[in-house]
Amino acid sequence: MRKQFKQLAVAAALAGLGLVAQAADPIILKVHHFLSPQSIQHTAMLRGWCDNIAKDSGNRLQCQIYAAMQLGGTPPQLYDQARDGVADVVWTVPGYTAGRFPKTEVFELPFMMTNADATSRAAWDYYEKDAKDEFKDVKVLAVHVHGPGNIFTAKKQIKTMADIKGLKLRAPTRLTTKLLASMGATPVGMPVPAVPDALSKGVLDGAVIPYEVAQTIKIDELAHFTAETDRSYNALYTTFFLFAMNQAKYDSLPADLKKVIDKNSGQELSAFLGRTQAGNDVQGKAKMVAGGHVITVIPKSELENWKAASSKLDDDWMADMDKRGFNGKALLDDATNLINKYSK
Repeated sequence: MRKQFKQLAVAAALAGLGLVAQAADPIILKVHHFLSPQSIQHTAMLRGWCDNIAKDSGNRLQCQIYAAMQLGGTPPQLYDQARDGVADVVWTVPGYTAGRFPKTEVFELPFMMTNADATSRAAWDYYEKDAKDEFKDVKVLAVHVHGPGNIFTAKKQIKTMADIKGLKLRAPTRLTTKLLASMGATPVGMPVPAVPDALSKGVLDGAVIPYEVAQTIKIDELAHFTAETDRSYNALYTTFFLFAMNQAKYDSLPADLKKVIDKNSGQELSAFLGRTQAGNDVQGKAKMVAGGHVITVIPKSELENWKAASSKLDDDWMADMDKRGFNGKALLDDATNLINKYSK
C-alpha cells in the first residue's frame, strides 16, 4: 500500500510539472493546400507523407491536413503562410506569385520536361545547387512537377497552332502565360480553383492543365476537346510545386524528430510526389474519354512549330536572370543537364 501511494505521488508531481502530458501528447502539424480533399494530392501525396512521419516517429509527429484553403487566404499566399507560421506545412505553386521565385521558373519553360519522376529529381538537385536562396525563409521538404500539360477547350478543337489564335486560355504561371501568348492565344493567369467558374461563365475558352487535375475540377463536363501532345516529345509545359515547412516549427522539434523530417524530405520525396501526381493522369484521361471528349494528339511535326514559336522564351528568361545578377545560361544548362541525367 505504501508503495502504491508513493507511485501515485510521483505521478501527481510529474503531472503538475506537465511532464506526463508532454510525453503523451503528439505534435500536430497543420498541413495546408488549395485542392479538394478528394484530390490525389490530399489522399495519397500529403497523406502518404503524414503517414510516414507518424510511423517513423512512433506517432509523436502527426498531421491535420486542411484542404481547399480551409485555414483561410488564397493559393498565392500559401508560401507566406508557411513562412509566418499560419500553417506548419504547405503544398503550393511558387509561380502563383509571378516573378517572386524566378530561378525555379526554368522548369516551366516550354518543352523542358521529359517525365515527372526524372524532372522532379532534377528539380531537387537544382534547388540544392542553385535556388536555396529563393526559399531561405522556409524549410524545404520537396520540390516537384506534374505530368505533361494539355490544352482543354470548351467549343473549339485544336489541331494546329492556328487553332489557338485568339482563344482565352487559362495559364498557371508567368512562363506558361508567355508560352500561350507566343502561340497566339490570349492568356489569362489564374490558380486552378478559379478555372471551373471562369469556364462556366465564358470568361475562358479553355485551360492548360494536366489530366490529373482536370478531373478534379469537372473539365470533363465544362470542356469538350482535349489537345494532348505526343508523349514521345518533351512536354508542352509543366508546373513547379513546393512542399515546405515553417522553419521555426522545424527548429522547435527535438533532434530525433528533426531526423524524422529529414528522412522524409529530399530527392526521393520529390520523385514520389511527381510520380504519384503524374500517375493519376491515367485516371484523369479516362474521365475525359467517359465524358465524351474529342482527344486530339498533336504530332511531333506540329509540335516543332509550337517549339519554334516559343523558343524566344528561353532567351528572355536567361536575359531576365542576367539582369537579376545571375548567370542565366548556366542556370538553364544546369536544369537541362539534370533532366537529361535522370531521364536516361
